[in-house]
Amino acid sequence: MKALFTDEATTRGVVVRVSVSYLPEQSEPHRGRWFWAYHIRIENEGPVAVQLLTRHWIITDGRGLRHTVEGEGVVGEQPMIAPGGSFDYVSGCPLSTPSGSMQGSYHMIAEDGSAFDVSIPRFALIAPAVTGEQ
Repeated sequence: MKALFTDEATTRGVVVRVSVSYLPEQSEPHRGRWFWAYHIRIENEGPVAVQLLTRHWIITDGRGLRHTVEGEGVVGEQPMIAPGGSFDYVSGCPLSTPSGSMQGSYHMIAEDGSAFDVSIPRFALIAPAVTGEQ
């Protein structure tokens, strides 16, 4: 699992694992555009079901410019995750620099009615070096 998902955070029994890939076929470095896909797996190791209601992302580019993204659910869903269950999704992030990072949180509600925020670990977005460019 560690080989695929290199970053993880646990909050109240909810584990968020992240794997990121640079996508050269969707990037245009000569136009100042780099693109990454990230795979998120949310695992519920707690005793009650939880539902992901909203997301909050902080995206930082290589110049330190921060951009916040908030919204309902993920990839059009507000998944309910049973104890012992998991939910996976893949999304993407463009940047105007060849490096940056993402981090954030999911707002969830547990089956017992308690609401809480789950940390999304900080993960790096780093494009491979391009020969001949400094």
